[in-house]
Amino acid sequence: MRGSLPAPGPDGSQAVAAVPAVSTTSEPPGAPGASRATGGNAPSRRPWLVAWSLAVLVVVVTTGAAFLTVPHTTMTLTATLPLLVLETGTVLLASALVVVLVRWRLRVAGERARRQAQEEAWAQHQQFLRRLDHELKNPLTAVRAAVADLPQIMPADLPARADVVDAQARRMGRLVADLRKLADLETLPLALEDVDLAETVQDAVQAVAEEAASRNQAVRMRVDLPQVPWPLPHVRGDGDLLYSAIYNVVSNAAKYTSSGGTVEVRGREEAGAVAIEVADTGIGVPPADLPVVWSELARAGNARGLPGSGLGLPLVATILRRHGGQARMTSRQGVGTRVWLSLPVAGPPPG
Repeated sequence: MRGSLPAPGPDGSQAVAAVPAVSTTSEPPGAPGASRATGGNAPSRRPWLVAWSLAVLVVVVTTGAAFLTVPHTTMTLTATLPLLVLETGTVLLASALVVVLVRWRLRVAGERARRQAQEEAWAQHQQFLRRLDHELKNPLTAVRAAVADLPQIMPADLPARADVVDAQARRMGRLVADLRKLADLETLPLALEDVDLAETVQDAVQAVAEEAASRNQAVRMRVDLPQVPWPLPHVRGDGDLLYSAIYNVVSNAAKYTSSGGTVEVRGREEAGAVAIEVADTGIGVPPADLPVVWSELARAGNARGLPGSGLGLPLVATILRRHGGQARMTSRQGVGTRVWLSLPVAGPPPG
């Protein structure tokens, strides 16, 4: 057990000292509920589907009409052998031509879809590199400024300069460690076990509350988890990773919520899944930034002055995806944010 919370109040919720909060209203790329770009082949197939459907319909209707009107009428057709060969050959050639045309159109559509996917992947890669350049440039600039006139500064100023260099070096170290962690998460084998999400939530909230208290931040934190007629079911998953995901979301909510604000963590059981909701009264996310908050190193415009690497939410999204779940967020700038983490009770799908 990672920690415990104070006993619940009369209303079933738990109140703890807390911290500030984060925001968004989107789903991470690749999540089961996220929107997906449509390949270029779908529209091109639609006319062919309609044409074939109409042809089949005409044949069925014509056959039915003939059976109902002249069911006993017989016809005898005669043809010379050369004509029969010509007709058969024409039908075969026409069928082969149709097959070739259909395969060609499908191949062209597939190539178009692959090119589009490659272009989107390249654009995302370029955006990631630009963000990485920005994240590394700031601490490097601070370090260079701190040591620029080092030979001329007074000995009394050396400790302050050393503190700047140390702080920026630790910042870059955390960034590199988080990037490595994110890369490892894509392929890291999951240590599956039965995970008590209620206990995991309580442990994460307790850890964030203690961090808030150490910074003298007065944010109210409440936990509302069902107890009757039964508590939340256990889920199959990697306990450490699921704790990391919940902790990241709760910590974000606390970080971006001002003193006097509130962070609420709720849980509920859905059809074959457990949903954890983290809501806050923090600064919210600008609407223009919502589509990118799940991307690596992306940060909302109103959060760039606060500590953070922009890798917390991508880590959460990756953990949820690896477990067959999804993360979803909605936010109003200046009002607050809601984040939903949904996990299947049965655990990640096989394979």
